[in-house]
Amino acid sequence: MRSGLTLLLALAGGVAVANLYYSQPLLGPISAALGISPAAAGLAMTVTQAGYGLGMALVVPLGDRFENRRLIVCAFSVVAVALLCAGLAQNAATFLAAALVIGLGASVAQVIVPFASHLATPEERGRTVGNVLAGLIMGMMAARPLSSLVADAYGWRAIFLLSAGLVALMALGLSILAPRRQPPPGFRYRTLLRSMRELFRANPVLRRRAVVQFFLFGAFTLFWTAIPLLLLSPAYGLSQRGVALFALIAVTGAVAAPITGWAADRGWSVAGALIALSASALSFVLSFFGEAGTFVSLACLVAASVLIDCGVAASLVISQRMIFTLGSDARSRLNGLFYTIFYSGGAVGSAVGAWAYVVGGWSLVSGIGLAMTLVAGALHLLEPKGR
Repeated sequence: MRSGLTLLLALAGGVAVANLYYSQPLLGPISAALGISPAAAGLAMTVTQAGYGLGMALVVPLGDRFENRRLIVCAFSVVAVALLCAGLAQNAATFLAAALVIGLGASVAQVIVPFASHLATPEERGRTVGNVLAGLIMGMMAARPLSSLVADAYGWRAIFLLSAGLVALMALGLSILAPRRQPPPGFRYRTLLRSMRELFRANPVLRRRAVVQFFLFGAFTLFWTAIPLLLLSPAYGLSQRGVALFALIAVTGAVAAPITGWAADRGWSVAGALIALSASALSFVLSFFGEAGTFVSLACLVAASVLIDCGVAASLVISQRMIFTLGSDARSRLNGLFYTIFYSGGAVGSAVGAWAYVVGGWSLVSGIGLAMTLVAGALHLLEPKGR
């Protein structure tokens, strides 16, 4: 794996995943423009996450059947068209339909990760996966401040139109620069989907890591769905630019991914997983102090945002590295199963986040988030020793 190729795949994954999060800090303006009620504002995120989860089950397994570069480029082309439709939408139905397709097509990011894993040697697999995942996580985290800044200057539609052009450009770059990878023949699509059920039954490590990430990622999306609503409220009165600055600070949490990949290659996965889960739980303990609207409470929220991002990034790298050791010929299907389950947690967190904030305020959001991280930690501790 040349460093330039790793960078290209990391960038491609980040560009794809970023599309899932552009609407997160813009739920207020989007719902107001399209006639969605405040309590249902999280629906835009939920539909996108649901599309991503659906893509995990239906699109990602194709990485074990079809030539990977062609599959990735085709998916990027579909996403570019869907982004254009979202940016031009005049009603909620059109926007939500486009959001579903955006999520469905963006799932190809999880073809990119096993693609990179195939190209790496076993000795450098953890580091390579960590670096590519760092690109995905950077895209996920940078999407929020970028969309806030663009919306503050040009309105909420601009970020979707801008991203449509960026995704189309990335599709062109991948078609020219990415290598081909043709999986072994022999699987029909129907057989491929049926085989996922057996893979799920035969791999307890996959099931356990997916459920842990389900609760951890649910807490993550819960936090990031509700936090813009708090920062824009009278308690803080921040503008979209202020929300962007807040989210930009949290991007530093992405550095945990390559560091964790390096540590996992040296056999420190168990300690890394415990630290990641502890950081995630601590983030919600700190967030309880964030509702007061003071400088100290804002500092607590900033620290919480960095910790939750670090915790999720580190735990994801460790989980995914474990899964990629389960079978080289089934990595796309294993990855698809893993992301289908854990991104379902993200869809739940997105739906609950806006509702919890409207019904019970930030304290309810923090309580639910803390409970989800504690459940993830308990499930991790209950795993059989030595696995």
